[in-house]
Amino acid sequence: MVLSLKEGAREEDLDAVEAQIGCKLPDDYRCSYRIHNGQKLVVPGLLGSMALSNHYRSEDLLDVDTAAGGFQQRQGLKYCLPLTFCIHTGLSQYIAVEAAEGRNKNEVFYQCPDQMAQNPAAIDMFIIGDTFTDWFTSYVHNVVSGGFPIIRDQIFRYVHDPECVATTGDITVSVSTSFLPELSSVHPPHYFFTYRIRIEMSKDALPEKACQLDSRYWRITNAKGDVEEVQGPGVVGEFPIISPGRVYEYTSCTTFSTTSGYMEGYYTFHFLYFKDRIFNVAIPQFHMACPTFRVSIARLVG
Repeated sequence: MVLSLKEGAREEDLDAVEAQIGCKLPDDYRCSYRIHNGQKLVVPGLLGSMALSNHYRSEDLLDVDTAAGGFQQRQGLKYCLPLTFCIHTGLSQYIAVEAAEGRNKNEVFYQCPDQMAQNPAAIDMFIIGDTFTDWFTSYVHNVVSGGFPIIRDQIFRYVHDPECVATTGDITVSVSTSFLPELSSVHPPHYFFTYRIRIEMSKDALPEKACQLDSRYWRITNAKGDVEEVQGPGVVGEFPIISPGRVYEYTSCTTFSTTSGYMEGYYTFHFLYFKDRIFNVAIPQFHMACPTFRVSIARLVG
């Protein structure tokens, strides 16, 4: 991925882009692009990936010329410059180079078209950063600090709370979560989250502690306090065997009609050598919340 970075842009190139779009580029954007001029359109992209069974996203950091070609003048995204692009979904993160249509100058966001509005200019926004520096340094910090896991040479944008861990006997369960803006909407309220669960048995456990997961139980609570209980066999169609030192990880998803919610529950296992002995393993409570969003001014004034 790092090899896909392009050499820094020249001052005259940045000046030419400003002339092309008719707006000044943010100073911190210019400084960053003097060091690197985005990246080639490759997979995986530098700005993170996300993978589910039927959905894949990987965002590339656009070079300044490609970004200028995608500069928006249409209603709903006026004066917005794309920062990233996903080849698979068409998703982009934008920076507002001017204050317009209720956006603050320099803030970074994902667009979220209002699916209930007749006006195509009704585009809500999930705010990702107040400035280019805020957005970029926050992402880099998560990468270099290990906050975002690197799996098979891809950066996955899962956030892990160090306290979101539960140990039952020799088995530890930990959870990381992520919000998917491309599968979410503000109107109607539909907030899509994915979570990655790691189940690990201590390497010091006795061999006879080897066991197999039989079923799962979830208690899902939204921000209104509404509770849904879910029970079912296995996890994502599998019945993993856990033995000393072994790790099993899987990814699943959930949606809320509220901006936040939480899940907790347990897995039921049986011992391989004592199949009639079953036991429950706690899943720690984990919270999910969508980013700050701003509703479209086109709908507010309408």
